[in-house]
Amino acid sequence: MSKKIGLQIQTRNGGHDSEGMSHISQVPFVIVDLRNMHSIKIDVHSQTTWVEAGATIGEVYYWVNEKNENLSLGAGYCPTICAAGHFVNVDGKVLDRKSMGQDLFWAIRGGGRESFRIIVAWKIRLVAVPTKSTMFSVKKIKEIHELVKLVNKWQNISYKYDIDLLLMTHFITRNITDNQGKNKTTIHTYFSLVFLGGVDSLVDLMNKSFPEFGIKKIDCKQLSWIDTIIFYSGVVNYGTDNFNNQISLVRSAGQNGAFKIKLDYVKKPIPESAFVKILEKLYEEDKGVGMYALYPYGCLMDEISESAIPFPHRVGIMYELWYICSWEKHEDKEKYLNWIRNVDNFMTPYVSQNPRLTYLNYRHLDIGINDPKSQNNYTEACILGEKSLVKILTG
Repeated sequence: MSKKIGLQIQTRNGGHDSEGMSHISQVPFVIVDLRNMHSIKIDVHSQTTWVEAGATIGEVYYWVNEKNENLSLGAGYCPTICAAGHFVNVDGKVLDRKSMGQDLFWAIRGGGRESFRIIVAWKIRLVAVPTKSTMFSVKKIKEIHELVKLVNKWQNISYKYDIDLLLMTHFITRNITDNQGKNKTTIHTYFSLVFLGGVDSLVDLMNKSFPEFGIKKIDCKQLSWIDTIIFYSGVVNYGTDNFNNQISLVRSAGQNGAFKIKLDYVKKPIPESAFVKILEKLYEEDKGVGMYALYPYGCLMDEISESAIPFPHRVGIMYELWYICSWEKHEDKEKYLNWIRNVDNFMTPYVSQNPRLTYLNYRHLDIGINDPKSQNNYTEACILGEKSLVKILTG
């Protein structure tokens, strides 16, 4: 019907698109809304689950944990992202893995699968997880040059840790009032870790590899796997009455204000002198919230071929680097967008190049947008593609 009357189709699972592309368009459109299709059928014996496209990963985490706390799925920690197999093509035909063919099945497992057709459900393989994981989060408030020493060490060793350990870094601005009543921006740095082992082993490992943290047993927490995910999601504070498994089912949990995210991949250590300037840029972000998030790769990621699935960021990536800003007043939008664009431009020499890589799900619309009325969409897209950050794989 949409083809006959000339309407563009926008597909929405949970609306978790950082640019709102699931529910906005420059041309007349119709939304195919899958949010109410959120059935989850778990088979503990085969360690698999059939998940409809409208189910969030928080819901999957919750119901799998209810069945067996030693099973889970490999996904992120933001509970409101939808899990979206059965497949509906442009003619309305439902396809499974066999009928769609191997090439298409390969393609839809990467970002941007809505470019091919609409996924309504798929089968996910579950993985074994420990009854308890060990974690800590260390906050450091130091002068920039001291912070740079720590992050420089982090970027050189975090991707080399064993498969059972993940050490992340976050820099976040906080706007405070000092003793003289003046507004002041400070940078809070968090080094956060998840370890699939015991407290004693973790403390011993950290004191050998990162004694600057000064980790003691009392600094560590042991949580169930699902509680570990909730802790790092940030949707509710640990130790409060709202910190419970049910928060995974709340679709409105998380970010409330406006925000913008950009993402890069780092292949070689960023010089300390550059990191000083990168952190100084957080002070330029005025009265909103600016954040950098650094997530290490390496380890198992280095062992997976870049052609295994259409997510090519594997071998040779040291870590993933996010730039994030958020604000509350709509009239401040351009100020914060200009800030994050400035950071993105500054980072050009220090991140992956030729091409500069990013993850497709974080769309950079300010790089350029096709004109839907133009007859030269392909030519224009080629220009944008050469400027942009996406690496395209050919089968």
